[in-house]
Parts: sequence; C-alpha cells; structure tokens
Amino acid sequence: MNNDFVSSSSFFASLASDERVFLLVRHGERNHITPDDPDFGAHVGLTDRGREQALTLGRCIPAEGDICFFSSPVGRCVETAEFIGKGRGVETPHIEKLDSLAEYFVQDYDKYTQVLREGFYEGICEWLQNEAAQKARGMREAFYPLAARSEEMLAMMLEKGSARFNIFATHDAWVVPCLTHFCKMTFSPKRWMNFLTGMAVVTDAQKNVRRILPVTGLETGWLVF
Repeated sequence: MNNDFVSSSSFFASLASDERVFLLVRHGERNHITPDDPDFGAHVGLTDRGREQALTLGRCIPAEGDICFFSSPVGRCVETAEFIGKGRGVETPHIEKLDSLAEYFVQDYDKYTQVLREGFYEGICEWLQNEAAQKARGMREAFYPLAARSEEMLAMMLEKGSARFNIFATHDAWVVPCLTHFCKMTFSPKRWMNFLTGMAVVTDAQKNVRRILPVTGLETGWLVF
C-alpha cells in the first residue's frame, strides 16, 4: 500500500534507459467551478499557475526518447497536455483527444450527473469504498465496476501509447479510481488528490508492466479541505 506521491522530478530521474512511461495525470490548476455550474465546469480553463505547473512537469521528462499526448476533449486537459509538451521542448505537440478520458468510468450519464449534483467528492468516495452506499444511491448504475474498468483503462493506455513517454491528461474523477485500484490509495472528501498529480505506469520496451506508482508534479499530491 502506498499513500504518498513521488515527485515527478525524482520519478523521471529514476528511469532506466529501456523503460517506457504511461502517465495518467490530472490537469493543472483550474479556475473555480461553482456548485450550480450547468455544465460542471466543462468550460473552465487553467489558471496561469496551472500552465506553469504543466510546463514544469514537462521539463522533468528526459530529452531522450519520443513522446505522445492524449487528452480528454475538455479544454483544461488539452491545455495541460499542450503545456507539458512545451515544457518538454515540443512547441506544438499533437494531442489526440479521447472521449474515454472525459468519462471513462461512467456507465449511466444521467445517474452520474445526479451524483455530481448531490456531492461530487462524497459520491465518488462512496462508489470507491462502500458497496452498500453505492446501491442506496443508485451508483451501481452510474459507474462501471471499479476493478474491471481500471484494468481496462490500463489496457487502453498501453494500447494507445506508442512512444517512450505517453501522457494522458484527464480529470481527478478518473485518476482517483485508478490510484485506488492499482496503488491501494485512500481518498476522502476532505483529503483529495492535487492538480497535476497522477499514476505512472512503467513498462519495458515490450510494454510489460514493471511497476505502477503515484506521482505528482507539485510539492504535494494531496489537497486537504
């Protein structure tokens, strides 16, 4: 069990020359989303600090080896991938937008939006931790089963990524489940994951997984409310 995050600089410095990376990362710091937002913040972009965070993470990625980018279609995720690329020295990175990175664990969108309206952090944590609460709130229909869908997320990343460094910019709602499943991390509405934080999958050249670990591009991977 690992309930702490490795800094991105330490992580990338530790890689062997034959290792590949598949990084599932939350977008950088965004502007505030209000509870009554009609589209749940789909229009909300990065702050200036969020862009700088992404640049800094990109500068940690070694220069040796190719890199490719994937993103949720939501603007702040695309922007995060773009600025990670710029930090790595790719001035105009090609970013493949994947609908799956916007709502990978959502099985029933109407029920999922109900969960969001009733309390995002509370709803996600109940789904991750408590089968009885899931049933009571109808969340078995809102979300796919955690373990199976997390494994499918990993398989998707390994299939899509063809470079040495493969960056997948997405949302906390889909990074948290993967960290819960693969790294046995524990989240709560009062202790959540930070921006530009995620899960790094390290493989050999043939994409055989060697290790999976939590990584952050910031001073801490935690947000405490």
